Amino acid sequence: MSRIIRTAVIPGSFDPITMGHLDIIERAASMFDRVYVTAFSNADKKGSMFTSEEKLHMLRLATAHLDNVTCSVEGGLTAVFAKEHDAVIVKGIRNGTDLDYEMTMYGINRAVEDVDTLFIPAKQEYMHISSTFVREMIRYEHDFTALVPASVHRYLCEEWRRA
Repeated sequence: MSRIIRTAVIPGSFDPITMGHLDIIERAASMFDRVYVTAFSNADKKGSMFTSEEKLHMLRLATAHLDNVTCSVEGGLTAVFAKEHDAVIVKGIRNGTDLDYEMTMYGINRAVEDVDTLFIPAKQEYMHISSTFVREMIRYEHDFTALVPASVHRYLCEEWRRA
């Protein structure tokens, strides 16, 4: 017998959160009663530009308008977190490379905790945006206004740069 899952977890490194991430979060928030946006530590991703606290702050700034979204930073397995919260995992897909990677992760999450994954295709205008791209624009002091939510842009330009 099937059941309705009302909770989603959107995992990511969010280093930093981008407009593409926010679009996926907003779309998931319209589909689910509760959405956990969780920055997970990823052992494969080296050289984060932002601390866990900074990532959490930016996630909260970007999602402040969404009443059913809770942001956190976690260190464990995504599948375990999703199972503990009776949630489906939601992932945005920009291209075939993302799909190949996320299909592998889907298989792992099913094997580890029997958790399902919902893939949401990126909107055309966000397909080129990645956190890596945004970090490069920040490093080389190039305009990144359209790549991140306005509240995150303000934070990065006004507070983060002064720290």
